[in-house]
This record gives sequence, C-alpha cells and structure tokens, in this order.
Amino acid sequence: MPRLFTALEIPRSAALSLSLLRGGLPGARWIDVENYHLTLRFIGDVDGRTADEIVDRLDRVDRPEFTLSLNGIGSFGSKKPHSLWAGVSPAPEMFALQAEIERICQRIGLAPDPRKFMPHVTLARLKTCRVDDVVNYLSGRGNFHTAPFSVCRFVLMSSKESVGGGPYLTEEVFPLHEARSASSFSTMELQPAKSML
Repeated sequence: MPRLFTALEIPRSAALSLSLLRGGLPGARWIDVENYHLTLRFIGDVDGRTADEIVDRLDRVDRPEFTLSLNGIGSFGSKKPHSLWAGVSPAPEMFALQAEIERICQRIGLAPDPRKFMPHVTLARLKTCRVDDVVNYLSGRGNFHTAPFSVCRFVLMSSKESVGGGPYLTEEVFPLHEARSASSFSTMELQPAKSML
C-alpha cells in the first residue's frame, strides 16, 4: 500500500525560484523540482478501506482559498543537519486547514501526528554533508523569497517506499472555495431571520 499524505502543491513559478537554490552544497541529495510540495499531514500506510474513508471526509472540507509565499531557508537537525528546507509565510487559513485535516485523521482512528506542524518545502536530504558546509550554504541565501501565490486546492498524495524525495503521485484533489468578501457577509446579516413559528 502506498504511503499517503495531504499536501499543498507548489506552483511552477515558485518551483522555478526554488530550483535556483539547487547546488553549491557538497553531499546534498536535491529533491526533483516536480516533487516540491508542502506536507499538511503525513498519514502513512493505511488499508484501502481507511484510504476511502479519508477521501470521503476530506471531500467535505469547506475552506477558503488563500495566498502563500515562500520565505527564507534553513535546515533540520542542528548538530547533524539532515534536510534543507524553504520556509513558508504564516497564513491563518493554512493553519486552519491543517488543523481540520488533523482532526479528521484522528476521528477515523489514526494516531495524532507527534510532530508540531511546521510548514516548509523540503529542498534536499543531507546525509553526508558537513555542518560547516551547511552553515556556509545557508548564510549566503537567507534572503530567499518568492512572489505570493494563490492556493485554490489541497491534494492527497502517495509515495512509493523509498529513501525519500519522491516520486509522488496525486491521488485525489480537493478544491477550496473562493474567499467570500466582507460585503457578502454583511448582506447575509441583513436578511431577516425566519420565524420559528
């Protein structure tokens, strides 16, 4: 059974900006550009019935579109860095979407995700990199950022069992709805309430 996770896709323009960060770090194993994504919730290996239930529940998510941008880069693993990442601008809608997906997963019986959600896009795995090389690489690229982009859907992806870094397959797509303007809320409030009698 493939490993499942929910994610946000990275649009071509932002992926191109990320691809310019490739290279210049000896021993780094760079993620292929087409595999860039932002993981919302790692689900793992599940049976077909559980996968169907996850899809059914995710299909009912009703959240607005939002805007993101990628900002800054860093590494996980302070004493022995193991991966390189690009940061993500904080967006309340993204955190709300992630929290709803986490609740859905727990309601169908999956264990809570033990890691705190830290939105990022993995750029490279650093199995054989020296700490000094990683520090030098990061110090020259701290001002990285992309133009804002719209997020109009999230996806359920799968990965074959491998060392990490893909290939990933999009299994299902879940659209977000257009953000409602403040004026549409005010007109709704002006509607008279229907009598309960």
